[in-house]
Amino acid sequence: MSNISISRRRLFAISAGAAAVAGLPAAVRAASPMRAWIVTGGKGGVFYPYGHGLAEVLSSAHFDSKAEATGGSVDNARLVHAGKADIGFSTVDSAYDALHGAGAYAKDGKLDLRVLAVLYDSYLHVVASQQSGIASIGDLKGKRVSIGSAGSSTEAIADRVLEAAGIDPASGVTRANLGVAESAAALKDGKIDAFFWIGGVPTAAVAELASAGKSAITFVPTGVEHAAIDRKYPGLYRELTLPKSVYAGMTADVPSLGVANVLILSASAKDDFVTAVLTGIFDNLDAVHKVHPEAARLALDRAASTTAVPFHPAATAFYKARGA
Repeated sequence: MSNISISRRRLFAISAGAAAVAGLPAAVRAASPMRAWIVTGGKGGVFYPYGHGLAEVLSSAHFDSKAEATGGSVDNARLVHAGKADIGFSTVDSAYDALHGAGAYAKDGKLDLRVLAVLYDSYLHVVASQQSGIASIGDLKGKRVSIGSAGSSTEAIADRVLEAAGIDPASGVTRANLGVAESAAALKDGKIDAFFWIGGVPTAAVAELASAGKSAITFVPTGVEHAAIDRKYPGLYRELTLPKSVYAGMTADVPSLGVANVLILSASAKDDFVTAVLTGIFDNLDAVHKVHPEAARLALDRAASTTAVPFHPAATAFYKARGA
């Protein structure tokens, strides 16, 4: 990304005889760069720009790194498990389901994944056309609703929220499986009445919809559904407040649900790879912070926060060594 500038002097100290990477493990100093392919999410969300920014940071830290758009958490878990990607973005509830072969992963079986870092919290957005008269989750019954891309973490939490409100996720709404950008466009065109999206704030596609002024929208609260969801899925979600300052046209804060976003990788990832990636990220944290407003929240202590999915042992060792 054009706004990232990393000084090579931070990474390389050139001596008369050979090049050595200052402060990085021996693996990073290898003649052939380590591969660090990152799978992200849809182009209208936060995973996509965040992942591309991380790929540029790691490329500058002597990795063979690139980022690819995907359908989101579920795609990413499968790609990482299959060895087709090295690092993936995921919500922690999706990673938890992958680890246990549940939900969207029931046919996959258990995927042996681990957490590399905790990044930021995602907010559940339920965006409705004001003309639809939707003011609560219960009002979605019988409406045309996009519940996220098929198999995505958005679809998973949408189904759980609908169920918590007493709506059959399969038959209680007219379902559409659209990504966030497609959902925003469909709402603007009157093709759906509401859509679910879980992501960081601001999410570009939602911000564009809110500021366009062509279709008056409302943000539907979901905080009341938390108690029922937490009884069935303890610890995966927490209550958050979507601030009224985030999107144009909001007049009040909106009670919402939230879930942590994490970087995942295979449990069999090599220790030196894990250590090198984390070193490349945290030795260039200023550059990471410029990637996106949510990336600006990344800090060592946050990255090491306990989750329902275990960390890779080398990640745990890295955070302990850094005093987290």
